[in-house]
Amino acid sequence: MTDEREVDLVVIGLGPGAESLVTGAAAAGLEVVALDKHLVGGECPYYGCIPSKMMIRAADVLAEAGRVAGLAGDVVVTPSWAPVARRISEEATDGWDDQVAVDRLVEAGITFHHGTGRLDGPGRVSIELPDGSPGPTYVARRGVVLNTGTRPARLPIEGLADTPYWTNREVVQVSELPGSLVVIGGGPIGCELAQVFARFGVRVTLLEVGPRILGPSEPEAAALLQDTFVGEGIRVLSQVQIGSVSYADGTFTVDLGTESVSADKLLVAAGRTPNLDDIGLETIGLDPSARTVPVDERMRAGDRLWAIGDITGKGAFTHVAMYQQAIALRDLTGVEGPAATYHALPHVTFTDPEVGGVGLTEHQAREAGLRVRTATTPLEQSSRGWLHGPGSRGLIKLVEDADRGVLVGATAVGPYGGEILGFLAVAVHAAVPVETLRAMIFAYPTFHRTIETALGELS
Repeated sequence: MTDEREVDLVVIGLGPGAESLVTGAAAAGLEVVALDKHLVGGECPYYGCIPSKMMIRAADVLAEAGRVAGLAGDVVVTPSWAPVARRISEEATDGWDDQVAVDRLVEAGITFHHGTGRLDGPGRVSIELPDGSPGPTYVARRGVVLNTGTRPARLPIEGLADTPYWTNREVVQVSELPGSLVVIGGGPIGCELAQVFARFGVRVTLLEVGPRILGPSEPEAAALLQDTFVGEGIRVLSQVQIGSVSYADGTFTVDLGTESVSADKLLVAAGRTPNLDDIGLETIGLDPSARTVPVDERMRAGDRLWAIGDITGKGAFTHVAMYQQAIALRDLTGVEGPAATYHALPHVTFTDPEVGGVGLTEHQAREAGLRVRTATTPLEQSSRGWLHGPGSRGLIKLVEDADRGVLVGATAVGPYGGEILGFLAVAVHAAVPVETLRAMIFAYPTFHRTIETALGELS
């Protein structure tokens, strides 16, 4: 006999956005059921943002130590991965155990299940428990929220599946460093981790099938970062064709046709697969093979159905999921508020220098038919860049809609590039007139003062 229960809200998948949403819904008086087949909190705290930034922080400290000679004397540093592995295991992930997060949900009055949730028609969710047995079926009066996220893609490279390669999930659990590493994928994850391992003394080769690393970013930013990588000893190969991957006697070999690249370990940091293929989308008239769930400006995806996070296709970032959950929660609870807009979506790659961007790139703006003006100014030539000295390389690039006289995109590369980006994100989001920005007072001596120089060059 089916165990069928009626509640207000069911949430499938508990990444950071949904974790916040269920807590808010419970506080608003809704009877909430939440479930996840893996770890509460999702990819970000256990395999993504949090552990990777601990790795990056450690690698950046090593790089800063190497700059002491030009600024403050002499220093000798012996890199050790042990403190990094300890921090990730103990401070970030609690040994990849989500009990603390589960306890928070229960204390907030939420019914939680570890298990797989599947849609079974509008407002209906059936649960399969971890041991494969059936759990209860919930009928949601208010509706269902999907936040199922993504997983590392399985690339169709000959031989790859038969090797013990790393994805982001394995690499953050590393306790000992290899002597050499090949990274497939020159996007944000690949770039960040390639630099981390190189700064700890690992010989790193970075492979990118596209024309350049950080392909969606401005080409000037990608070129500057690649030049930095090469200066740090990272071999960067772009526009490669990967024929096959093999593994024998503890060595990976990647066949590129014109040459082969070998290393002790292989990290695949290219592509993500949405977790939409086993959640019953077909029962509500949606395509289970789709890569996204279409949503409107209130995160509605259908009858009594909302979706947030990576699966909406609006940007695979934790901050997008958090932004969307607030909108969905307001809609679920009948609270008025602004609808979703993405014209000023910010993103940061936490390399050194950091690469931050917001809104449209120059190429995207021209593709959209805008009459575009741009300006690009080196960060290291600013007063703060000169004072900062080693490690100050960067740039500010502005993209203006010349007809409206407002910025529609911007890039900030350099130390604290992600923080400098905040200024530019406000300008793009609020469509602040360029003339108003030019009339501001910019604090001296700051990195963001370079924005004033770039504004003066928009013509």
